[in-house]
Amino acid sequence: MLGRSIYSSWPLFLGMLLLMLSNGLLVTLLTLRASEYGFSETAIGLMQSAYPIGALAGCILAPGIVARVGHVRAFGALASLCSISALVHLVTSDPWSWGAMRMLAGFCFPALYVVAESWLNGQARNETRATLLSIYFIIQAGGSAGGQALLYIPDSSGSLLFVLVSILISLSLVPMLLSAKAGQGFEEPERISLLELLRMSPLGFAASFLNGVAQGALYIGLGIYGVAIGLPNGQVGMLIAALAAGGVVTQFPLGALSDRMDRRLVIFAISLISAVLCFAIGVYGVPTFEGMDVFWAVAVVGGFVVPIYSLCVAHTNDYLKPSQIVSASGALVLVLNAGIVLGPITGALSISTFGPAGLFFALAVIQGLSVLLTVIRLVGGRSRAESPGVAAPVSYAANPVAAALNPEAQED
Repeated sequence: MLGRSIYSSWPLFLGMLLLMLSNGLLVTLLTLRASEYGFSETAIGLMQSAYPIGALAGCILAPGIVARVGHVRAFGALASLCSISALVHLVTSDPWSWGAMRMLAGFCFPALYVVAESWLNGQARNETRATLLSIYFIIQAGGSAGGQALLYIPDSSGSLLFVLVSILISLSLVPMLLSAKAGQGFEEPERISLLELLRMSPLGFAASFLNGVAQGALYIGLGIYGVAIGLPNGQVGMLIAALAAGGVVTQFPLGALSDRMDRRLVIFAISLISAVLCFAIGVYGVPTFEGMDVFWAVAVVGGFVVPIYSLCVAHTNDYLKPSQIVSASGALVLVLNAGIVLGPITGALSISTFGPAGLFFALAVIQGLSVLLTVIRLVGGRSRAESPGVAAPVSYAANPVAAALNPEAQED
């Protein structure tokens, strides 16, 4: 049964891999090219912040679009817009037009994920949901990291990599559109207000927002940081790849640990470790830290920062009925993206003001706030849930529809 489900889902996995390769390549490529064009760190941060602003709109509006016109037409139209947004960067070189294209891409990519994830939901059965969700997470993270390796491709003309992004997006259409059923149904997730979510889980709400700021600062700030310390383009990309790889390696063991003890303690511990580590990297300098190569240092930071959001989702789900899980997880996606909007600006301003080390000082502060928040909830919050669920891996590219893959959401 499991093997058959994985085999029948290969078009989705391949299409998502191509999408994540293109998205991972584009986000770092834009930082590098913007630096070459003389954009300031602040301008780069503001330009990149347009993506999560578009993603907020995409998460809210995309399910309705898919429900109205169907999977096939929605996927084709949105992929075409994504491809166009990548190519427009070749004919303009100002922060405003680039920011507009980042906002368009930010709207389209999450909408494409809605199509892919709802299609995967249709393939999943209760006994295979957890495994399919894990494979989907690994493909998302691995594709984003793999896109960084494409920066090593020689591009003397300055246009090849942007064209490659467009090609990858177009190729993602092929397996998806040839396999998706035109008449496939789509059920838009029920909405839950942010105020209700805050009342349900203050820690899940606030820590998700802070983790969005941290992840946004890392995924965009590391590109600016790499340029600032003089790394060649390919190695700048490997910084982001190291970040994603670190998050993948620790996601599952930290999730399993949180299933066996109070999740708040795990969030507290990894937030504290990452805060201390980031502060130490800022103080002791770069590119090495106590004999550790900067790539390993970034991987370790990613290993303790990236999984926090998944733990926040699991902590929130522990106090919900199965019927509330999808809507609450969808609301947490919006909270995460709201934090990601501030992340690139925070990372860029920190580097602009304090130099390369400023990125890690900013991260130390963000993680320190998470530590403080977790202590407050440990002292004055509710006790650990009597029947906690199972932590599921969630990517920074999360979408409300993916929450339906959680097996707990399917319980009666």
